[in-house]
Amino acid sequence: MNRFGERFCISTFGESHGKAIGCLLDGVPAGLAIDEEYIQSELNRRKPGQNEFATARKEDDKVEILSGVFEGLSTGTPIMMVIYNTDQKSGDYTNVKDIFRPGHADFTYFHKYGLRDYRGGGRSSARETAARVAGGAVAKLMLERVGISLFSGISAIHGIESHNLDFTYPAKSPIYALDKNVEEAQKQAILTAKNAHDSVGGVATVKISGLPIGLGEGLYYKLDAVLAEAMMGINAVKAVEIGEGIHSADLLASQNNDEITPNGFKTNHSGGILGGMSNGDDVIVRVHFKPTPSIFINQESTNTSNESVNVALKGRHDPCVAVRGSVVAESMAALVIADMVLLNMGRTMDGITNYYT
Repeated sequence: MNRFGERFCISTFGESHGKAIGCLLDGVPAGLAIDEEYIQSELNRRKPGQNEFATARKEDDKVEILSGVFEGLSTGTPIMMVIYNTDQKSGDYTNVKDIFRPGHADFTYFHKYGLRDYRGGGRSSARETAARVAGGAVAKLMLERVGISLFSGISAIHGIESHNLDFTYPAKSPIYALDKNVEEAQKQAILTAKNAHDSVGGVATVKISGLPIGLGEGLYYKLDAVLAEAMMGINAVKAVEIGEGIHSADLLASQNNDEITPNGFKTNHSGGILGGMSNGDDVIVRVHFKPTPSIFINQESTNTSNESVNVALKGRHDPCVAVRGSVVAESMAALVIADMVLLNMGRTMDGITNYYT
C-alpha cells in the first residue's frame, strides 16, 4: 500500500533513482494558506549532503506544487507535489545488480515481485521519505491553525543517551541533538563508525504539544497504535515507544500511573495517551532506528541464483540514518495528528450541529 490516513490522506510515488518522487494529499481542508517557503524549509531539514554526518548525495529537494492550490490557498481538491531527482549515480549499483545486500529489502522485494530496482533500493529507498516530509509540512500548517505544535530531535546515538531534552536545540545541531551535553560524544560515535566504513543506530524523540483531549478513535484506530504504525513504516525503524515505553514493564502501577489533579496530571508516564486517546498532555514518541545497512565492509550474501557471494558496496550512504530520520518521524506524526483532528470533528452531535448551524 502506498496510501496512509483516513480523512487526511497521503499517497507517495517514485523511486530513489527514478525521474522524481512525490506525494498526493487528499482531504486537506479548503482555505488553508499554503506556505511554499515553509514546505521547502522542512524539506531542507531532511535533504542529504548537508554535512559530514549525512550521505554525500547532493539533492536540492526542490518541491513543486502541481495541483490543489490557487492564489496561495488550498482548494479542497487533491494537492500533488513533486520533487525531481538530480544527483543519482546508478552506476554505483551495477556490481550488486543480482546480489542481495545484507540488511536491505532486496531479498524480500525480489522474492515477492520476481524483480527489483537495484539502483539504490528503488521504491524501498529512504529517498521516498522526502515526499512524506512535504506532506507532513502541509499537515503542520493545518495543525498550527488549531494550536498544535510538533518538535523532534535525536535523543540517543549508539547507546549514548540524552538526559536533558531541549527541543529548541536541534536547530543549532548538525545531528539534531536534543542534549548539548552529549552532542559531541554522539557526533564522535557517528564519525568513528563512518571512518571504519560502518554505521550506527539512534533514537529520535518526537514531542506533540497543544493537543485537545480525545484525539484517537476507540479500539481499532487508537492514537498510539496509529502513531506506532506510522513510525514503523519509516525505513530502518525497528521499535517505537510511547511515554515510558518498554520501561513501564519494569515499574509498579503506583510508579507508572499519572495522578490527576484539578490542574492536570502530576506526571506524564503515559506519554500523553490514555485508552488510545490524547489526554491533553504532551505526546512523547521515541523512534528507534537500526544502523544504516549500507556499509563498506565485505559481507557474505547470496545472489538471485542462490549462490554464495561476497558483497562489496559502493555509493553514498548515511553513517547514521536516525539523524535525518528524526525529521521524517516528526512529519509522519503531523500526518497522523491532522488525520485525527479531522476524524474527531464529527464524533459528537454538538460538533455536527455547531458546524451546520
